[in-house]
Amino acid sequence: MSRVCELTGKGPMSGNNVSHANNKTRRRFLPNLNDVSLISDKLGRTYSLRISAAALRSVDHRGGLDAFLAKASDNELSDRALKIKREIAKA
Repeated sequence: MSRVCELTGKGPMSGNNVSHANNKTRRRFLPNLNDVSLISDKLGRTYSLRISAAALRSVDHRGGLDAFLAKASDNELSDRALKIKREIAKA
């Protein structure tokens, strides 16, 4: 399972650990991914997605999964999220 948010495309970043003696070693900053079930209002179904905590707040802010997917650009969505977006657009 890759460490990438299915809605925002947010993935691991790299940086440095910096010690008190100013020694630098490479490290990875992983996104805060959670397994959540989101309900589509138009379709009346629940979808299980692996999204970041920031994406979950964005979904709540925009008014639910349907509104978030309507505004989201296709290039940052995963294949599963694109499929859900198309189903919502048909309905």
